[in-house]
Amino acid sequence: MLKHPTTERLIALGLTGMANALDEQRRAEATFDALGFEDRLGLLVDRETTERDTKRMATRLRFAALRQSASVEDLDMRTPRGIDRALMAHLIDGSWIMRHENLLITGPTGLGKSWIACALAHKACRDGHIAAYHRVPRLFETLSIARGDGRHANLLKTLAKTKLLILDDWGLSVLTMSERRDLLEILEDRHGRGSTIVTSQLPVEHWHEAVGDPTLADAILDRLVHNAHRLPLSGESMRRKKALMKILDPTAQH
Repeated sequence: MLKHPTTERLIALGLTGMANALDEQRRAEATFDALGFEDRLGLLVDRETTERDTKRMATRLRFAALRQSASVEDLDMRTPRGIDRALMAHLIDGSWIMRHENLLITGPTGLGKSWIACALAHKACRDGHIAAYHRVPRLFETLSIARGDGRHANLLKTLAKTKLLILDDWGLSVLTMSERRDLLEILEDRHGRGSTIVTSQLPVEHWHEAVGDPTLADAILDRLVHNAHRLPLSGESMRRKKALMKILDPTAQH
């Protein structure tokens, strides 16, 4: 089917949202005839804006590569996990990201640390920020490989420019010397420029030992902890509870 010349020009200009909306107006002329020129033009501009926002959001989510499909609207505040409601409301608000503050989420496995981090990152993407998720062990593997093939500096630049960086599963093992240096470089580059969420089973008080080297530990934790919000979780594993519920009631929806 041949397109109207105006539609073709809009597409050539990259205004596909306006082009699609214009075609829809032509197919339903009786509906739109009563509207004035500016009203009809406004509808075209609104459609273009909506489609561009949708595409940008999809791009941000692809880059973020969030481990969990999570959103703050689905956050379970009923299960007793020690979540501070006032703090959570502040985190959802997102102003802490604009101030380049960090967030440390700690607690035993199965309490939803990664889920909460991903939900906050999803909200940040909706607010127009660039976010990225990384498991700490795999990130260090990637950096090690990048050091060998010449991508190391570019990868560090990408991490530095990310507005909200998630470092998941911190402290599973003591860092090696190269890992300490990489982590210090990441945090130094990001200091005052972006926010970092760290999740860990270790209480913050034991992070010094997880770094391994006292001098580098001081430098790393100074950049990470001094301006950080803390969200310590406690209670029974939600993962275990859900698994048990599924055994007891196979029809239960989770």
